[in-house]
Amino acid sequence: MKRLKAFGAVTAAAAVVALSGPVRQRLPERWATVVPGVVGATAAGLTRAPLGLRPRALRGGLRAGGLAAAAAAAGVLAVSAVPRVRAGMTRRELPDTPARWLLVRIPLGTVWSEELLYRGALAHLAAEAFGPTGGRLLQAAAFGLSHVSDARATGEPIAATVLSTGAAGWVFAWLAERSGSVAAPMLVHLALNEAGALAVLAARCGRY
Repeated sequence: MKRLKAFGAVTAAAAVVALSGPVRQRLPERWATVVPGVVGATAAGLTRAPLGLRPRALRGGLRAGGLAAAAAAAGVLAVSAVPRVRAGMTRRELPDTPARWLLVRIPLGTVWSEELLYRGALAHLAAEAFGPTGGRLLQAAAFGLSHVSDARATGEPIAATVLSTGAAGWVFAWLAERSGSVAAPMLVHLALNEAGALAVLAARCGRY
């Protein structure tokens, strides 16, 4: 039974990496938000992952996540003021509709779907198979590897991207466990991505 759970967790990790990376990049724009979001919610439901979205747990998650999100956003904005970082941002390609990117793609297609998939379904399966620490390591590694396609598309260093996003995945999982709700990492993930996107938009606007 233990080997079966381990096989299931590793297989799920591979499937999630494929969906979050190469599969999503091949989806038409209008489906790139809908499909991952639906898959994330379905996976969390099928695995009966403890999401901590009932009122009491949710309040704790929002409280912990809100504080961490504010610190994360401030950190992104501070780093984006560094000339070398800002210069790199001016070379980033922008989506055709920045408003849709900020209001739909990031919160629903990225944050909602990835937190339900990684900190919800995969974290639950991995923890059952490998224990809390091993499970957190598996989902963090999967989260890091899922960003390889993004790194290739944007020209970012692949190894550095995998390591940094893997570390973020570890912290997100710890925050979900500590607060008892995936709402906490959702808020931090949202703050990081939105602050980063706004910084890129500001850098590109300042370029012209």
